[in-house]
Amino acid sequence: MRSGVFVSMGLAVLLVGCASGLKAWEVPGEEAIYDAPLEEVWPSVRQFFTDNGLPFREDKGNFVLETEWREEFGGSRVAGYWHRYLVQGKRETPTRSKLWIIRVTRTANRTLARAGDEIDWSVDRGLGAGGPGGGSDIEASPDGMDWYQSAEDLAKMGEMPRGENGIVAGSAQGSRDLVMEWKVYQSLAPGLARREEPSARGAEAPEVKKGAPLAALAVECGQPIAGLAARVKPGGVLLLGELHGTQEVPRFIAQSACQTAASGTPVTVGLELPVVQQERVATFLRSAGTEEDWLKLMEAPFWRNPYQDGRSSEAMANLLEQLRLLRARGLDVDVFVFDHPGTKGQAHEDAMAATVLSHVRQGPGRFFLVVSGNIHPRTVQGLPWDASFKPMGLLLSGQLEDVVALDMAYDSGSAWICAAESTNPRLECGVRPARGKDNGDRFFVHLFERRNKEGYHGVFYVGPVTASLPAVNRGLGRPGATDDSRQPPVN
Repeated sequence: MRSGVFVSMGLAVLLVGCASGLKAWEVPGEEAIYDAPLEEVWPSVRQFFTDNGLPFREDKGNFVLETEWREEFGGSRVAGYWHRYLVQGKRETPTRSKLWIIRVTRTANRTLARAGDEIDWSVDRGLGAGGPGGGSDIEASPDGMDWYQSAEDLAKMGEMPRGENGIVAGSAQGSRDLVMEWKVYQSLAPGLARREEPSARGAEAPEVKKGAPLAALAVECGQPIAGLAARVKPGGVLLLGELHGTQEVPRFIAQSACQTAASGTPVTVGLELPVVQQERVATFLRSAGTEEDWLKLMEAPFWRNPYQDGRSSEAMANLLEQLRLLRARGLDVDVFVFDHPGTKGQAHEDAMAATVLSHVRQGPGRFFLVVSGNIHPRTVQGLPWDASFKPMGLLLSGQLEDVVALDMAYDSGSAWICAAESTNPRLECGVRPARGKDNGDRFFVHLFERRNKEGYHGVFYVGPVTASLPAVNRGLGRPGATDDSRQPPVN
């Protein structure tokens, strides 16, 4: 006799601690098990995807469905990433079942890497010593197997090794999405439990609390960023120290903002753009995103400055479009800018910190993602050339209770970098190699056991980096408007 809809004894503690407190984009550590036959669960699974605007085709009789492609950020003309879900019902026993949900990603921007670089999250491993932040080496764990998309091969995927976060692999082509599996479970379990007759239910099933509102599933936020949800809280400030001029950091910020807002926490993004652009950026964020709106944003001298250091890249312009689109879809996302280019040295840090602090204090219930060059977020005093230097991060941590500073970690690639050659002291900007360390393709946040000597509490990892050229190189209209990335590649 079944005793309500809840997970098995081995997962009962997880249900109480995870299903009732699991943040919408936090990666769970275990599968969700339905204490009901697959035949009873499957009609509710089909209804879930229908109710949430995810059209699908179904292999009837085999408990398999495949959703249509959805573009990241709800139809952005510049996102360039599409996702679909492969869903297969599995029998645990004749009276218990589960779902496997595989997220498949396609992009027109680059050829996706094959699966194989899987991160081992076991407790005795850290980030590579050669990368930012230090730590012990982390070993790649190639599976050596091809990824298939047919329903009959899903079983093979499930047998592949898994790290402690329950993700089969970090491939951008196809990976198991436990976050979506739990979202479906949290939505279906209460309804399935109510179908049980009181006399047959026995002990009451633990209360299941939903994560994000169902409407949030209409916005595609990309692969969940491992480790991010644990850092998100109202009033919290996450300082990101970046290498300017990549495509990946703006996408990391856009996905982070989307996943945070979709989970129900209002989010504000701080960008290292001149404060004189605040009104122009705010106006664009609340606009309809027409060509005229783009022209008003891009006509500012900042975007056409002869000295382009990566902050005025096409990817940064695209980020503003993606954040605007999230607002248009009803998510609570905002943006402010905080750079003071007229100041230098310590006065520059003081002015930036004061601007960030002002915005944080005006939004006590919001979560703040603040991105800048990687000197500014440090939370310790001193630089090799100036022992008295107090970075923005140090100044903010002295005024705010919850400040976490992350350095950028990445795999090798390219970036739009400004540097001085040995034969010419003048800064020259252009596409240059960027050397990093391979920790897979998937975005993640990792905290150290203790703050390192540069004042960082951890790293945010963005995979292989690709240079993003100045937005002005695409003209003054909408960046990406003339490219051919409007459709995902054909299977």
